[in-house]
Amino acid sequence: MGTLTLPVPAVRMQLLDSRSNAVTMLSMAMFIVLEGGEGSGKSTQARFLAEALQAQGAEVVLTFEPGGTPRGVAMRQMLLDDESPLDARAELLMMAADRAQHVNEVVRPALERGAHVVCDRFEPSSLAYQGIGRAIGVDAVAEVSAFARSGVEADITIVLDISDEIAVQRRPVASDRMEKAGIEFHQRVRRAYRDLAAARNWIVVDGDGTPAVVAARVWAVVHSRTEVGS
Repeated sequence: MGTLTLPVPAVRMQLLDSRSNAVTMLSMAMFIVLEGGEGSGKSTQARFLAEALQAQGAEVVLTFEPGGTPRGVAMRQMLLDDESPLDARAELLMMAADRAQHVNEVVRPALERGAHVVCDRFEPSSLAYQGIGRAIGVDAVAEVSAFARSGVEADITIVLDISDEIAVQRRPVASDRMEKAGIEFHQRVRRAYRDLAAARNWIVVDGDGTPAVVAARVWAVVHSRTEVGS
């Protein structure tokens, strides 16, 4: 699966059907990141959010990490699909290499031409998964990731938070190397997201509920960060 530029017309979410809820997005391009642990629903919500923004008449690029570029596809396969052992530092550096290519090839060009970018995972994933989950350290990971993203930062980072029990229910069978890291690892990652959110201005959103209910919560966050008009 590659980076997706949504076509016109995009599928409208129910919560945007009423003209009374119309939102005039900021004229400045926005970089919005959806984050969360395994089974949090972030990929679904990234797609819903991109469709909602596109329904307002904006150009939207929907993308993801790792693997959002042709070269990134190969790195994603090595990171997630390979069953052989991978050193935590090697994992971090591969994630950073994927991010550097992704920023250079997808994110920065889209923002520079005025498009909104909605991304499923970005730097917060590295801080939570490698920084705390793999115990490399948040500061060390942040330094590596800062080099990779080369000045590009998210305008809004939304973390979908769900309980460990719900995560297991949604993903009863682990399908890739990261998902197979074990319950203790994923508990550390979910705690990391919550602990890091306050200090780094990430918005934590309750990910429990139907996709439509969670989408409304996500949209409310984005709405609150934009200019409202009629």
